[in-house]
Amino acid sequence: MTDAERQTPSREQIRRWRQYLANERAEAATYRMLAKKREGDEREILEKIAEAESRHEKYWHDKLGPEVGMPLKPDLHTRFMSFMARNFSPVFALALMQTAEQRSPYVKDDDASDEITADEAMHAEVVRALATQGREKLSGSFRAAVFGANDGLVSNVALVLGVMGSGVSSNYILLTGISGLLAGALSMAAGEYISVKSQAELLDASTPDPEARDLLPKLDVKENELALVYRARGMSAEEAEAHANNVFWAMMTGHQHHHHYDGLDVSDEDAAGDDGSGAWAAASASFVCFAAGAFIPIIPFIFGLDPRPGAIAALVLVSFALLITGGITGLLSGKKPAFRAFRQLGIGLGAALVTYVLGVLFGTIIG
Repeated sequence: MTDAERQTPSREQIRRWRQYLANERAEAATYRMLAKKREGDEREILEKIAEAESRHEKYWHDKLGPEVGMPLKPDLHTRFMSFMARNFSPVFALALMQTAEQRSPYVKDDDASDEITADEAMHAEVVRALATQGREKLSGSFRAAVFGANDGLVSNVALVLGVMGSGVSSNYILLTGISGLLAGALSMAAGEYISVKSQAELLDASTPDPEARDLLPKLDVKENELALVYRARGMSAEEAEAHANNVFWAMMTGHQHHHHYDGLDVSDEDAAGDDGSGAWAAASASFVCFAAGAFIPIIPFIFGLDPRPGAIAALVLVSFALLITGGITGLLSGKKPAFRAFRQLGIGLGAALVTYVLGVLFGTIIG
């Protein structure tokens, strides 16, 4: 093969390079779009990645030369990332970008330079870190909402199908579904309230008492147990003694309110204790999310469908909802959403099938 033949790209290479060019151009635009929604270091980081994607775009543009042709559309996954970046929280787009960077086709493509392949690996780690920060911000309320809705879906569709399997009427199925919705939602709310309230009480029990700090000036400077407080909190004997001396020095020189020498290290008195609002908010969110999920399986029976067609309609609605919640949890976990969506669907329908079979057996035994 001559050098000229070796340097002439094949039609397949041209097609692939043009697609790479379109994807890199779209990814650079997506990173810039995300950067506009952020501030500080995060914005600067995203802008730097966008610049790198533009370098990759230039690489493929130069490699194509006269074969660059008219711009192509980016692939479906890249367009979906752009859509998420425009319309939803950046954490979703970043999670998708992380998946895309990890699945870079350049690893197995000899036409891609080693530098570009390494760049993509580094981009994946950068985006992973940024996405992790976003996931941590969402890890409380949003994940609780998704999991609460999923619990409502699975538990109530299983309950509805289990009761239907026993051969009862649509009205009885609807009544059972509503009872399951209310019982489950109230149980979730009560559990969430107790959990959050108990955590706050545990933190409050571990927080130094402000009244004890106010009594520090009355301690005997030569004989006291202040150093024991710091040793009990994990300091060595020498560190505890030094810290206690610093606290007394701060009190004698009028710097007792300085944060570093705050006697018992109470940095924020307002953080101690809980007025209950956080626990009530968590309980309310759990109630609403569970109820929203549990409401879906009973929709067909609200409209008066007979047991069998109502059950089929309920399964279709629940299946669609399970795919959505499973996809969202997969997306937030930085995994392939499709696999998590179908796994969630399989688990939900599996639970429904088991309870239906048990309902049939129970109805047969009683009948």
